[in-house]
Order: sequence, then structure tokens, then C-alpha cells
Amino acid sequence: MGRFRILPATHDGEAAWGTPAHGEPRWPASLAILAALALYITLNRRFQLPFGPPATRWLTPALEMALLVPLSLRVPRRYHNEPKWARIAAVALIAVVNLSNMISLGLLVDGLLHGSSDLGPNPGSVLFFSAINIWLTNVIVFALWYWELDRGGPDERSSPQHREPDFLFPQMSTPGCARQGWRPHFVDYLYVSFTNATAFSPTDTMPLTRWAKLLMLAQSLASLLTIAMVAARAVNILR
Repeated sequence: MGRFRILPATHDGEAAWGTPAHGEPRWPASLAILAALALYITLNRRFQLPFGPPATRWLTPALEMALLVPLSLRVPRRYHNEPKWARIAAVALIAVVNLSNMISLGLLVDGLLHGSSDLGPNPGSVLFFSAINIWLTNVIVFALWYWELDRGGPDERSSPQHREPDFLFPQMSTPGCARQGWRPHFVDYLYVSFTNATAFSPTDTMPLTRWAKLLMLAQSLASLLTIAMVAARAVNILR
């Protein structure tokens, strides 16, 4: 994609999102990572890493914290020309959360299809609450992906020059409904992720690029597996 210069917003109808940003705090995304970590720790052991001794339960949380703490302390705000290691670590952190949740979803579906004798006396309850846990993590991890990748990431979005947007927010197509200089923050991407995971399709925010469409497709598929298949089967077991 090409790059273009952002021009200041005007009152003649110029898009509100056309003004340069001044960096974005990392703490909302860091809180989301901590929430995903808490969800993983409270997930039933049957749906965590399937290999190694019981101590491997803490391998994923330890790796996530090893990446999150330096990022939060050294680069608490995303800005243009931030250190390259910070961007690599941020993407790696999201990938770790995503991979662990994919493994959990696969183990959940496997347990549903082939049965499991280690779910205790109430397997339906275990499946139901595990499905909710994995679905919520799915919402968080895709919100992180959207936030990290849209227009090159939060660091690039803070530059006077960045590539075309990957998501079309309502405030971008109707600038009159937003304050001058509006730009999406992490909460906006979290909302996009939640509505896509609930409706299995875009709602008010449209994906514009191929990678954005494929990412939303993958999220909808994961949500469909979790809700339509696993949760429905769990309810049948409960009955």
C-alpha cells in the first residue's frame, strides 16, 4: 500500500481522523493481556498445554509476563519510531496469547468429540464455563491484533504519515459525529472484536484490507466453534 500525508482536519468536511496523533498509552492493552492471562490460569487444566509435567501450566503465563513487564516499563507509550525490539516483542506477546488460546480451543473440541473422563462429576458445567473462558480470550486477543496491525500499528498511527486504514470506523466516514482529531484507541478495537465475535460478522466497522477481512473471518470461525458447537453440546450434557 502507498503512504500519504495526513492533513489537518477542517470544518469543510475533512475527516476527523486526518489529524496527526501524539502517541497512545499502552496500559489498556496491558490490562487486556493481564485479563487474558487470568482467564488462562483459571481455565480447567484439561484444556491447557497437553504435554509435560503439571508445572507447564505456568509456562505460558511466565512467558507472557516476561514480555509484558519490559514493554510496560520501557515503552509505556506507543510513539512513532519506537525501538524495533518493542514492536517485535508486542507482536510476539499477542502471538503467544493467541497460540495458547488456539490450543485450548482445539483441546476443548477434542474433548467434546471424543469424550474425557477427567472432567469430574459435572462435565457439562466444565465444558460450558471453559467455552466462555476461551470465547472471552478470543475477544481479547483479536482486539489486540486489530489494535497492533491497523495502519501499521499504534506507533505508525502516531506519525504524520501512515498508510491507508485497514478498518473504516463510523467516525471516519461521518466526521461530523466525532470531535476534531478523533482516532481509534484500544477500546474501539475491543468493541470491534466483541461485536464480530458475537454477530460472526462486521457490524458498524468495516474491514478494508485483505488481512483485516481474513483476521475477522478467523475470529468468527473460532467464535462459531466455541459458541455454536461447544456451548450447545455442554447445555445438552447439563440436561
